[in-house]
Amino acid sequence: CFPPPRSTPSAAGARWWHVGRRGFVASVEAGAKGEMESTMKEIRGGGAPCVLDMDDAATVGGGVEDTYGEDRATEEQLVTPWTVSVASGYNLLRDPRYNKGLAFTEKERETHYLRGLLPPAVTSQELQERKIMHNIRQYQLPLQRYMAMMDLQEGNERLFYKLLIDNVEELLPIVYTPTVGEACQKYGSIFSRPQGLYISLKEKGKILEVLKNWPERSIQVIVVTDGERILGLGDLGCQGMGIPVGKLSLYTALGGVRPSACLPITLDVGTNNEELLNDEFYIGLRQRRVTGQEYADFLHEFMAAVKQNYGEKVLIQFEDFANHNAFDLLARYGTTHLVFNDDIQGTASVVLAGLVAALKLVGGTLAEHTYLFLGAGEAGTGIAELIALEMSRQTKTPIDECRKKIWLVDSKGLIVSTRKESLQHFKKPWAHEHEHVGNLLDAVNAIKPTVLIGTSGKGQTFTQEVVEAISSFNEMPIILALSNPTSQAECTAEQAYTWSKGRAVFATGSPFDPVEYNGKTHVPGQANNAYIFPGFGLGVVMSGAIRVHDDMLLAASEALAQQVTQENFDKGLIYPPFSNIRKISAHIAANVAARAYELGLASRRPRPKDLVKYAESCMYSPIYRNYR
Repeated sequence: CFPPPRSTPSAAGARWWHVGRRGFVASVEAGAKGEMESTMKEIRGGGAPCVLDMDDAATVGGGVEDTYGEDRATEEQLVTPWTVSVASGYNLLRDPRYNKGLAFTEKERETHYLRGLLPPAVTSQELQERKIMHNIRQYQLPLQRYMAMMDLQEGNERLFYKLLIDNVEELLPIVYTPTVGEACQKYGSIFSRPQGLYISLKEKGKILEVLKNWPERSIQVIVVTDGERILGLGDLGCQGMGIPVGKLSLYTALGGVRPSACLPITLDVGTNNEELLNDEFYIGLRQRRVTGQEYADFLHEFMAAVKQNYGEKVLIQFEDFANHNAFDLLARYGTTHLVFNDDIQGTASVVLAGLVAALKLVGGTLAEHTYLFLGAGEAGTGIAELIALEMSRQTKTPIDECRKKIWLVDSKGLIVSTRKESLQHFKKPWAHEHEHVGNLLDAVNAIKPTVLIGTSGKGQTFTQEVVEAISSFNEMPIILALSNPTSQAECTAEQAYTWSKGRAVFATGSPFDPVEYNGKTHVPGQANNAYIFPGFGLGVVMSGAIRVHDDMLLAASEALAQQVTQENFDKGLIYPPFSNIRKISAHIAANVAARAYELGLASRRPRPKDLVKYAESCMYSPIYRNYR
């Protein structure tokens, strides 16, 4: 018995033989083959390299390998359902990648020993989809719907993604924010089967061995968290796994990255959440978080093991790390690994896209507006830096000058130069000359911003007085209440439109229903990172990029802003509807890949002639395959 390798053989056309159950012989053909960088450089030290300073010798390889016939371009090909052998019978029904339930054809039931294991009816994938959606809609609680979707993902992968792609606007709030936040809080109670890899301090010194326990070898995207800052909910420890699982579901559904190429990971270094430590259902280590050198050594072992096991071109997305670790990790590994922090860089990119689109409603350029942030953590400083970077690019002005148009308020008030000595390093670029201002309302009245952005993680901090103040000196104030989940939003859509008398250009991080004010229906935009990171990841993967550069984030923002139509603007929207997300992701991927080629960071050769069409062809398709 000669089982196939876990990844596609490198030689195109190689044939692998396997003597399977009942003595039959099967074969399968191998498929054809700042904050942002500027600030990161300061943190690393002035003489440290940026990603473009590196040797560009690695110019071969990259791109995508369709091991299991998952891409849109391979929909018509016959697929052999390999696991360790050709899957058949009961095992085939229990394999989520290949299970089709009642959609197995008569021929497939005969060939793969399914007779008697299924009822006689043969149904279509479309009928299965209608039935599952009907059942999900019967649940009253969002968490129940979340659990039903996770059960489906574990039982029938293609049907899960078909459902999510076709009903994205309805199901996105279920598999992602805001419901995923509640799921993480209750993860220990609802946990039934593991998803992804759990790497705890118990595995220190053996992380490479743990990575090799994962059955897939051709991993292209990893989302990893240590659970210390889950959304706006704080330290959830090991139960933060819901975030990597949810993010990677969206990488596949929205960006088309194949599920077999995705790996969710939680690094369990303990938790400081006393409630979890005393919870009998908690699934993580029952100890307080390690910090300092022990934490740094553990992370370094993990990063080295990932590179050794999966190679140079696996995208590692840091997710929901606390501020003090997030910036340091991005700075430390930005020039040695292909890393991306969605809280810093993804949020920045999607907000910048919304601002660029909003300018078509309110007029002016980025440099002609004044920005005030509530919140000076990963998201706030990341957004601020990317705005300054784009402002600098447009005006050819030094970035330090552009930063002076951007003000930040943290828990101690307006960040000003007199506070500089006591500030964390990532806040120091935003310490401008100004007298001390102790709260947001006074800062609004003093700075008179045209754009107000909330990244505080604190609900109801954009009070009526604050919204009325910014509306008093702006005809159309731009107000972005970005904190997640919904309960942590700085204000609701109804509050923003009512207090601004219907004049605000408004968007949030979590979804809100349309609001009617004075006979006009206002549809709030959603500045959701899901617009950016799936397409960004696809662009990185399909170009074989070896590093992430700020210009690639700007490229993603440009592509997203270009997808907003006049019809969207007429409704007051600054983001396109999620119903078109796969088309949007293809354009983002193409723009990101094009910029990677221009920067010399792409390793896939030759460059595809039409990057949009190539992106679409690389996208995972959830349509059922016909089996040999």
